[in-house]
Amino acid sequence: MLRDENEETTADSLEGHFLIAMPALDAEPFNRTVIYVCAHSPSGAMGFIINKPQHVSFPELLTQLGIVESEDDIRLPAGGREVSVCMGGPVERGRGFVLHSDDYDSESTVSVAERISLTPTLDILKAISQGIGPRTAIMALGYSGWAPGQLEGEIAANGWLTCKADLSIVFDSKLDDKYGRALALLGVNAAFLTSEAGHA
Repeated sequence: MLRDENEETTADSLEGHFLIAMPALDAEPFNRTVIYVCAHSPSGAMGFIINKPQHVSFPELLTQLGIVESEDDIRLPAGGREVSVCMGGPVERGRGFVLHSDDYDSESTVSVAERISLTPTLDILKAISQGIGPRTAIMALGYSGWAPGQLEGEIAANGWLTCKADLSIVFDSKLDDKYGRALALLGVNAAFLTSEAGHA
């Protein structure tokens, strides 16, 4: 669902923005989520939850996929062992995607927004394991998708707040902090927002 080269992006596209769940979205998997939007057009939208962890570390995942024989074989750059593995969304949960800085490129890499790209193949995992991958990265298993007009309807129903994404939040390994930090971009206090949930 990523943007076709010939498809014009509308001025109100949310590509490169955060969706921040409001208390009205109290059901899993979207409760208290921050989503990075990779594609948004009249055809629909697609993005990744960036603040809900999977119960597997990045080195463990590389070992499970057979990219390395053991975690000791991984030659990650500084901080590379802290690459987060997130639950990207409820769609295709067995499929992996890597959001990363734009200093890595392959045949399957797609530019998402300024300074951030997406690669959905094992090549980037091999590169990271060899210490030749991108400077910063986050991995998502599965993605979040919306049909035409669906996301706009959810926003109109007060389901999401939106703001331009901060890449320091996208790639931060402290997942628990991301919801509050994203809200702070809008001057909203997460504790106050939660305390007011459900009150008329």
